[in-house]
Amino acid sequence: MIKSRFMFLLAGVVTCTAFCLNAEAKLYKWVDDSGTTHYGETIPPEYANRDAKQLSNGRITDRNENFDTEKLKIPKVETDADKAALAASRHDEALLNSYSSEKEIDLARDRNLMQVEARVNSYSTVLKSAQASLDDLHRESDSRTKAGHKVPQSLTEDIAAAEARVADLQKNLDASQKEMISVKARYDADKQRYRELKGQSPGSTGTK
Repeated sequence: MIKSRFMFLLAGVVTCTAFCLNAEAKLYKWVDDSGTTHYGETIPPEYANRDAKQLSNGRITDRNENFDTEKLKIPKVETDADKAALAASRHDEALLNSYSSEKEIDLARDRNLMQVEARVNSYSTVLKSAQASLDDLHRESDSRTKAGHKVPQSLTEDIAAAEARVADLQKNLDASQKEMISVKARYDADKQRYRELKGQSPGSTGTK
């Protein structure tokens, strides 16, 4: 008998506690795009501005107009124009902090060009030698063919390898030459922008 009363009292305490907790919690009701009704303590961002209901003590009431939707807003994403403007601003700042005159820009350009020119000269020299070796192999193959002899497989493979090397060297040479043009154009643009930032006339030397 005592055990039955104890279990009854315990059940009552649990029910009361659950009721109190539910009474304090804020529950909301909303309907998604497919028409399904949902309940929860928070409303998904995509449904925050729609008509929703708040459950208070088991009853449905209109949602509180002071409901904080700021937390549900999606952070603003920078556009390409914003990123470009920021990059341009940083570039201008770097120009002013890196150089004190246009002459310094020319010196920096020349230092960079020296490295590129060294690669161009190196590729040109090696390419010339590789092309000469390839020409010798072709002449040997043509000579054998004219003499009615079969061109050996090893010579054919040597020609293929030599052609691949020449093509690779030519590709590297072309890339280095394009890089040289790009370096000159970049520093010319930097010097022009530096002049604009300093408010100098096109004929000014920019020296102090």
